[in-house]
Amino acid sequence: MFDITSNLVPKADQIPAIEKLVQNIKNNVKQQVLLGATGTGKTFTIANVVAQTKLKTLVLVHNKTLASQLYSEFKELFQNDNVEYYVSYFDFYQPEAYKPATDTYIEKKAISNQEIEMLRLSTINSLSSSKNTIVIASVAAIYASVSPIDFEDFKIVLKTNTDRNLKQLIYELVRLGYSRNENSNLEVGEFRNKGDVLEIALGHADTYTIRISFFGSEIEDIAKIDKLNNNILEHWNMVVITPANEYIMNRDRLDESIARIKGEKNERVEYFKKMGKLIEMQRIGERVDHDIEMLLELGYCNGIENYSRHLELRNKGDCPYTLFDFLNKDEWLLVVDESHITMPQIRGMYEGDKSRKEKLVEYGWRLPSALDNRPLKFDEFNSKLKNVIYVSATPSLYEKEQAEYNIIQQIVRPTGLLDPLVFIHKKENQMNDLLKELEVQREKNERTFITVLTINMAEELTKFLLEKKIKVTYLHNELHTIERTKILNDLRKGKYEALVGINLLKEGIDVPEVSLVAIFDADKPGLFRNETSLIQTFGRAARNKNGRIIMYADDITKDMKHAMEETTRRRNLQEEYNKVHNIIPQTIIKPIRNDLSISLKKDIKEAEAFFHSDGKKFKSVKERIKLIESLKKEMLKASKLKNFERAIELRDLIIELEGDGKIN
Repeated sequence: MFDITSNLVPKADQIPAIEKLVQNIKNNVKQQVLLGATGTGKTFTIANVVAQTKLKTLVLVHNKTLASQLYSEFKELFQNDNVEYYVSYFDFYQPEAYKPATDTYIEKKAISNQEIEMLRLSTINSLSSSKNTIVIASVAAIYASVSPIDFEDFKIVLKTNTDRNLKQLIYELVRLGYSRNENSNLEVGEFRNKGDVLEIALGHADTYTIRISFFGSEIEDIAKIDKLNNNILEHWNMVVITPANEYIMNRDRLDESIARIKGEKNERVEYFKKMGKLIEMQRIGERVDHDIEMLLELGYCNGIENYSRHLELRNKGDCPYTLFDFLNKDEWLLVVDESHITMPQIRGMYEGDKSRKEKLVEYGWRLPSALDNRPLKFDEFNSKLKNVIYVSATPSLYEKEQAEYNIIQQIVRPTGLLDPLVFIHKKENQMNDLLKELEVQREKNERTFITVLTINMAEELTKFLLEKKIKVTYLHNELHTIERTKILNDLRKGKYEALVGINLLKEGIDVPEVSLVAIFDADKPGLFRNETSLIQTFGRAARNKNGRIIMYADDITKDMKHAMEETTRRRNLQEEYNKVHNIIPQTIIKPIRNDLSISLKKDIKEAEAFFHSDGKKFKSVKERIKLIESLKKEMLKASKLKNFERAIELRDLIIELEGDGKIN
């Protein structure tokens, strides 16, 4: 259980970091910080901690892209254990909302991803049935999920040589959300019955089905069947059938749930009547009556999640069930990656959700109980934690205080790469100074990041550099996925010498060819010039042996001073290690990933034309649909191969082409 399947061994600061983290957990130190510099192998350190403590582990990250990268890494390191992926199953999500100022109701609009739904269900199944499970999750983990009690109660356990009524078993499958399909290949969540044979495609597995063979009323055989060629892979003595999807409608308590919904509706209608709000009174009455009718008829209605308090028979204000409830039956470990970003994100989720829903309730679009379909409050989140490791190159004061300053440092890189040298240049004549530096970079054939504070400054600087014959472009937040990927690859290839941007801290911006980061207005107070942001920005040049930072400033702020001191401290530690071990730092060699445009060749050239405002469009709607279908096949193929980073890029491109709104 939790055996690392890799020839890699801990090196440099990884060795004492692993020892200390493990020892602290054994000594009941509940929260600690791993202060790990960029490129020191923090993921491998955490993997070794998991392997030595043997704890179920949840790795929490702040976005889907990073989650997919970590999932791939942990899957490679723990090939014999359950490594699961749990993120929002929406490719695109526009939440339900109401804007009183313009009397505009915005209906919920979502595009769900069946592959991710299956992976979420696989996560819940593994957590409920196995101890050797590692889950890589986005902050979707703090949102409401199925009750672990319901999930356990709805399981079906089948054993060979035992009696079982086939008709009753089919009824139980339908109760678990499975649907009958007698005509074609089974998809996940479907079953078929032919004579004494029942075949089931589990909700969390898309490569095999389960074939149950009966002899009379006795289960004679249970076989695992390859979906592709219908061959028998294994014979089992027992199988556990879990629900077909994450949401479970417990019809055994539906009558009581409906009675509670009706009761709340009547109270709300009376409230609006007393307040003289007749439009709101009519609106809530009609909406809830329609939803009740759908629940009774179909077991489902649009926005069913807004009735979760009643459907689960919870009390007002009760904490919703989440992924954490599947973890808390055992001792477990939470790893918060990039904690300086992830923790504030978790803290803000509840208030944002509440603010939106309060308007819906106030104007009669939803019952007040909709407020109980929500993410965890921050204190609820903290109450569920047992063992925590906050991981960051720049942990915030909050994480340090929570860990009571149990801070384990991992500064030295096994590669020998040093933190960049930091210089301060005066703002006077800064444009000409930058031009000189870019000429030096050109001679070395190395790239440059230039970060500024405003869109206007980025545009003006880009225009100025282009006039001076510098091959430069501007990376801004309105770029589509395909354009952003292509620009970064073109920078690496040398089509561009420099990249100008406001926030160059996003994932996927680690370019080893970048040896210089120029920071304009470094002495201006604000989010992008505080100590944490500066250290993170410095890290953009930490993958190149010639890494340098130039901060254009007239004063040295407190944040600048601390960032420089910390960078110098880390650089000195690395230099000492290199001397002892005779290491000569070498720039990281990172293959240049194919652009989506190269991968999909002719089709994507048309897609690029569609996105650029040069008047070029697809010749017909048919051609555009054909391209979208091609991309979807590529996305599903990448997902099946567990290449989630590529699948996410393709997914975002599909959304853009379909014109279904901004990227989520």
